[in-house]
Amino acid sequence: MDTWEPTLSTGPLLGIAIAAIALILVLVIYFKLHAFLTLLVVSALTALAAGIPLEGIVPTMTESFSSTLGSVALLVGLGAMIGRLVEASGGAQSLADAMVRRFGENKAPLALGIASLIMGFPIFFDAGLIVMLPVIFAVARRLDGPVLAFGLPAAGAFSVMHVYLPPHPGPVAASEFYGADLGLVLLVGLLLALPTWYISGYRFGLFAGKKFPFKVTDAIAGPVLEKEEQPLKPASATTVISILLIPMVLIFFNTGLNALASYGTIDADATWVRFFVMLGQTPIALLITVLIALVVLGLRRSVEKTALEKLVDSSLGPICSVVLITGAGGMFGGVLRTSGIGDALADSLSGLGIPVILACYLIAVALRLAQGSATVALTTAAALMVPAVEAGGFNEMQLALIVVATAAGSVFGSHVNDSGFWLVGRLMGMDTMTTLKTWTVNQMLISVIGFALVLVLYGAAAVF
Repeated sequence: MDTWEPTLSTGPLLGIAIAAIALILVLVIYFKLHAFLTLLVVSALTALAAGIPLEGIVPTMTESFSSTLGSVALLVGLGAMIGRLVEASGGAQSLADAMVRRFGENKAPLALGIASLIMGFPIFFDAGLIVMLPVIFAVARRLDGPVLAFGLPAAGAFSVMHVYLPPHPGPVAASEFYGADLGLVLLVGLLLALPTWYISGYRFGLFAGKKFPFKVTDAIAGPVLEKEEQPLKPASATTVISILLIPMVLIFFNTGLNALASYGTIDADATWVRFFVMLGQTPIALLITVLIALVVLGLRRSVEKTALEKLVDSSLGPICSVVLITGAGGMFGGVLRTSGIGDALADSLSGLGIPVILACYLIAVALRLAQGSATVALTTAAALMVPAVEAGGFNEMQLALIVVATAAGSVFGSHVNDSGFWLVGRLMGMDTMTTLKTWTVNQMLISVIGFALVLVLYGAAAVF
């Protein structure tokens, strides 16, 4: 497999990708075949159709499956434990009550979204969403409102921050490729992320909640604790906020140390630097949070050790399906990447002779639609467009805007080949069609609105 190169041209590869996506939708929506089985079947058929050598099909599938699970399973599993501990302690309900009292019932979705924007600055999309879900569900239950009215503003906030802002990997990598100033990219990203989220996350979330008004159910959030199971004295909102801030602080500390090391302010090879960077990596940060939550929300509140063990164990069962489906979505995207469809599309678009900023956006869109991963789409598009950007003689502000334009293209149209599509859909209790009508549209809005704002600023930067 290391020496195999795709042999099909762009047309046949594009046809294979379109047919594969259509087959997934038919099997899941019409035939009601489980999404995990569907993705396995279609991944194998796609590999065969694309001409991947027979001996390489299974390794291609398993490698992309395991690479997705390597990050997702840890984050979802640890996040589910944190969520269950927060919920069982009564802390999620306490925080929900406090938010409703402070902001009012009508502004609860806005408050959840703003909190997610803040948490989303250092925390990756999937980790942040998992940590916030128990609070989202508690607020939705407290107000007896639709899940999407509370969930989409929060999920959209994490997505906007992950796509547009350093220190997340996509914009950092694109900045390095283009030679853009990271501080300017951060400033431009913030200017664009907030109005983009307000429309695509908050306003669209309210609309989606009215159009798809399903409520929180036991299947989504787990059963409500029976009266005899509820804690005599619920954990306070302050305690819960402190718990939720732990991973944010650790990850932010990691980011800060890496930034200082990159500028030569501190020695990246120093033992203390490497130690604290390790503590701030997302799986370790969540593990530390789980251990602290066990003590603060469990042992210090006189919960028996056996009960704590059962409580943590009960959090893992419901997320098994989510983890497997997400891994299978990553596997399908990996097969498409191996088939060469993304590279073929990008090569075709790069020779069209259109303005550089538009070419960066369109190539990132094509890569996102073809193989699913936003980070892969952003970094690959940036790598492909480096010669054109270097030849353009752009000023610093224009370079920063080209980075953000590429980022905007990379988030467009999350669908069945994106592991995040299955993660969000299953965690919020949506079927495939509803996920397409809500989450996919949210991602399209984040892309289109962000790029439109980039063009406005780009025109102004060209004048000055």
